Amino acid sequence: MDFPKLKSIIEGLLFLSGEEGLSVKQIAEIVDQRVELVTDAIEDMIGDFARQGRGVQILKIAGVVQLGTLPEHAAYFEKLAYSPARTSLSQAALETLAIVAYRQPITRVEIEEIRGVKSERAIHTLVNKDLIVEVGRAEAIGRPILYGTTKSFLDYFGLASIKDLPEPGLFEDSENLEEETQLLFNKLDMNQPDVSDTDVQSVFDFEEEAAFPEEDIAVDPEDDSSGSSS
Repeated sequence: MDFPKLKSIIEGLLFLSGEEGLSVKQIAEIVDQRVELVTDAIEDMIGDFARQGRGVQILKIAGVVQLGTLPEHAAYFEKLAYSPARTSLSQAALETLAIVAYRQPITRVEIEEIRGVKSERAIHTLVNKDLIVEVGRAEAIGRPILYGTTKSFLDYFGLASIKDLPEPGLFEDSENLEEETQLLFNKLDMNQPDVSDTDVQSVFDFEEEAAFPEEDIAVDPEDDSSGSSS
């Protein structure tokens, strides 16, 4: 494998791994190359990114390599995260919210077992929008975070408590998850007082959130090694 191709593959792997990142050894095993060669490629990429003025950088934290944004751009990222215009939730976020509502308290790994894909970005979005919150730690290896819905979730949908959620049998498996999610939020929308159909659609629009493709990475239900993060 030539050096430029190796660097290109590594960049793609780091992008897909998201915030969890990969160790040099993991990358070497995936690309079937020597650890020393992979290390050289990563160091070369770090220099390339800096020289080219790229909007992302390669970080090495606690033995893990990952892509990260530039600290000097933080103010712009904050505007993106908290912009009033970004009120819609992706299908991934809606599915995650529904699972948390019915299965709380629940860990990220358990959510991913139901969805069958990575859910870290969806959870992050829901926490930022004050729809779910950390409610404790599970009595399991790594003490993974447990998530539950917030008062804001109840207030928005006009629910007195979680017991008022319709059809508690939903979300037992992932076969019809998208359809069940849509049915659930259609019913919840009907409970909202003084909210027009236009307003409802603008807040919970079932659009794909293409900016965060890591949510569509399949996960191994047996893998709970990252359960201690979020």
